[in-house]
Amino acid sequence: MRKLRLFLATSMISVAAWSQQAETRIAIIPEPVRLKRLDGYFRLPERVVVAVSGQEALKNSAEWLKRRLSVATGHTVAIGGGAATIRLLLNGTADKELGSEGYRLTVGPGTIIIKANNPAGIFYGIQTLVQLFPPEIESASLVHRSSWQAPCVEITDYPRFAWRGLMLDVSRHFFTKEEVESYIDQMARYKFNLFHWHLTDDEGWRVEIKSLPSLTTKGAWRVHKVGQFGTFSAPLADEPRTEGGFYSQEDIREVVQYAKDRFVDVLPEVDVPGHSLAAIASYPELSCTPGADKYEVGSGEPFMNWTDSGNIALVDNTLCPANEKSYAFLDKVFTEIAGLFPFPYIHVGGDECAKNFWQKSDAIRALMQQEGLKNMREVQSYFEKRVEKIVESKGKKMIGWDEILEGGLAPGAAVMSWRGEQGGVEAARLNHEVVMSPTTYTYLDYMQGDPIIESHVYATLRLDKAYSFEPVPAGADPRFIKGGQGNLWTEQVYNIRHAEYMTWPRAFAIAESVWSPREKKSWSAFIPKVEEHFRRFDIESVKYAPCIYDPVFTPKKDEKGRLTIAMSTEIGGLDIYYTFDNSFPDRFYPKYTGPLLPPKDATTLRVITYRGAQPMGRLITMPLKEMEGRLK
Repeated sequence: MRKLRLFLATSMISVAAWSQQAETRIAIIPEPVRLKRLDGYFRLPERVVVAVSGQEALKNSAEWLKRRLSVATGHTVAIGGGAATIRLLLNGTADKELGSEGYRLTVGPGTIIIKANNPAGIFYGIQTLVQLFPPEIESASLVHRSSWQAPCVEITDYPRFAWRGLMLDVSRHFFTKEEVESYIDQMARYKFNLFHWHLTDDEGWRVEIKSLPSLTTKGAWRVHKVGQFGTFSAPLADEPRTEGGFYSQEDIREVVQYAKDRFVDVLPEVDVPGHSLAAIASYPELSCTPGADKYEVGSGEPFMNWTDSGNIALVDNTLCPANEKSYAFLDKVFTEIAGLFPFPYIHVGGDECAKNFWQKSDAIRALMQQEGLKNMREVQSYFEKRVEKIVESKGKKMIGWDEILEGGLAPGAAVMSWRGEQGGVEAARLNHEVVMSPTTYTYLDYMQGDPIIESHVYATLRLDKAYSFEPVPAGADPRFIKGGQGNLWTEQVYNIRHAEYMTWPRAFAIAESVWSPREKKSWSAFIPKVEEHFRRFDIESVKYAPCIYDPVFTPKKDEKGRLTIAMSTEIGGLDIYYTFDNSFPDRFYPKYTGPLLPPKDATTLRVITYRGAQPMGRLITMPLKEMEGRLK
């Protein structure tokens, strides 16, 4: 009996110690510039008073903090009207170290103070403060706890880059206004300040242009199909085109204001001259190609052959650079876009423009002769320069994907480098502003785990690779690098839950790359923070990918030519258990210690990872034929 009491007492001490450790763990994403842990804790009182200087400028942030601190705790939070518990203070004299988005956060045993030069800094200080409280603070319903506490700290923080973005493609699959707003909410929590809205493409035109009504009465709709997007059968003539949707201009204004309240700017993208099938299906006269009046909005069927030397269109999805109607069309589009979006840039796409139909066009040949253009790249350059003049006539600056560099670029245009880093290096060399978003590190549509368990896409980007993103590549002039962003293309993303899965946790990695000092980035320190934020997302019901817990498979041949399978994990501290006998392994099965030689007649390897007695990864069934195929 004495031993039992001793065991129970020891267990209670261990649980209390673990609980205390969890309470004291600081897991802020993105990592602040400076953080000093002080003695003690701030314990949230039953009545909290938030004092606000510059009441109107900080109203939205104060209300956001009030909701966050009151809903889960049940405590009363008032803005003003008593002795201050939390002070939100705008500096009377600018603190030069903080710049326009930085803040200083002091958490003491009885009071919390957030100071900043501008309202954005106060908002970001609030995001950091909330991350100091237990994960249950994210709950949308009341949580019963004996106390709510945050460790006492002093934090000085400001961003490394001014452009910290995420792109969401709403053309391939449509997301409602409310879903877009929820995505903006999530990104703002991690100090992203730029929402790149990819509004037009071959599979849908999503923004209402009142002077061009067919763009949304026809261009926003297609046949509903489910499966592997890009491989669907061609729609039949009698299949209803009910899949899609668009944002009214009132919707757009509401989203822009919603983002502004969270200190997020919205960059609209109208992708031209390629990726324009939805526009051409709506207004066939914009094409160089006879028969365009038969074109329909793409429904996910093949319409392009992708080759190492370029892409070859099966249907002409380009606006015609030799057709004056194209420029009149874009003048109308950009007039209305400019009136909807206050952000100083408009993104004009410019990527993956197939030119094989241009090569067959008499109108293009006449344009080349008239303008002295030597090749199709110069034809696109001619188009881009004219588009820039239209954009500038609306009081905006033009930004486009790095293909707009080819054939020469107008001096005022900015470049978004996606085909690796070289486009950004070259654009900076030519004194163009650059946003880095290379596929290598920032393409969130790529698979993040093994293809056997992920939604299939042609490439993989694991979290550790995303975390190695450096926005100033070797050879680039840092004066011209505005920042970076992650891009989520949605060919294979059918709903907002899967969009969340594809975004997180890789967007955590991108957030640290664009906010935190380069020298503060640490993979070993980052992973425990990611796991803490998984707990927050579980409570908040935000979906994320658990791929960091799944094994990485490496098939090889031994000296006798037999298949062997090596396995590793992206993060440390995990054990891999496996079976070849078609049963379902747990921690009582063989533990992986080195490369496996499959038994002669085995067909399947099943694996799962554990941390101690806790299963962490998903149960993965790997056919041995798949492993053999990867050897080839």
